[in-house]
Amino acid sequence: MSPQGNRNKENDRELENSEVESTSDSNAAPAPAPDALQKLQAEVKELTDTLVRRQADFENYRKRVEKERHQERHRGVELLIERILPVLDAFDRALAGQEKSANAEYLKGFELIHRQLTDALAKQGLTRMESVGKEFNPHFHHAIEQVETSDHAEGIVTSELQPGYMFQDKVLRPAMVRVATAPEKRSAHASKREN
Repeated sequence: MSPQGNRNKENDRELENSEVESTSDSNAAPAPAPDALQKLQAEVKELTDTLVRRQADFENYRKRVEKERHQERHRGVELLIERILPVLDAFDRALAGQEKSANAEYLKGFELIHRQLTDALAKQGLTRMESVGKEFNPHFHHAIEQVETSDHAEGIVTSELQPGYMFQDKVLRPAMVRVATAPEKRSAHASKREN
């Protein structure tokens, strides 16, 4: 090959190399200015923070709605039980007033129904409060009468007129009770007048 042919080949190669460099320069994005880069980074950070806050807000909303649903279900059961309590009281009175010898099978049926009803209510969280023999507590008892007696200490529940109930550790209905008080001490002068 002639020296001129070699030069032409070298020129062609240089021309191809310069074309490749110019093509790659035209495809590359221009380098952003430092201020524009900082603005984009700040915008990305702000959008990320907003997204995180929105996700947290939504999670809080979901938890609040779930809690409200649970409370409404609980309140619905409580209202239903409040309406059933008079029926339960009627069962108690009917069973207490029956003679054991008369209609024994009929009485067994009532006792079975009563037990099924109380078991179903107990599964929902209803418990009957025991009051007789306990100290009077205004949070659990509604005193209807005070009875003078020396058989019980003062402030002790002597009898229960209507049972009280708790629903999931909350007083649903206080018990109506009679409470013992100490007998009044009469003076000797007052006793003589009575005789």
